[in-house]
Amino acid sequence: METNDAIAALTALGHAKRLAIFRLLVVAGPVGRMAGDIGDELGMPGATLSFHLKELANAGLITAEPQGRFVCYRAAFDAMNGLIAYLTYNCCAGSTGAACTPGSAICQPGDGC
Repeated sequence: METNDAIAALTALGHAKRLAIFRLLVVAGPVGRMAGDIGDELGMPGATLSFHLKELANAGLITAEPQGRFVCYRAAFDAMNGLIAYLTYNCCAGSTGAACTPGSAICQPGDGC
């Protein structure tokens, strides 16, 4: 992941509603959630939800799949893992007693994360 991509992702996640949407989609896993279900779950009106979904999609953190008149949204796990890897790159490299294991916290779809 490039620095500008990481900045875009962190900027998108830096809003409480977008972070809530993203976390909901991570919980949903690769199945994803329909836009209406996301709005209902988070108590968000359609126009507000649409704005936040667009911001997350523009940052590459979610994908959208039209299904007839509806849209299913999914977390982009590769992008999420790329951001985590970017943030933990060389984690504790200057320490003799590493407090973390880089890569250990990276979630893969289907891992129950």
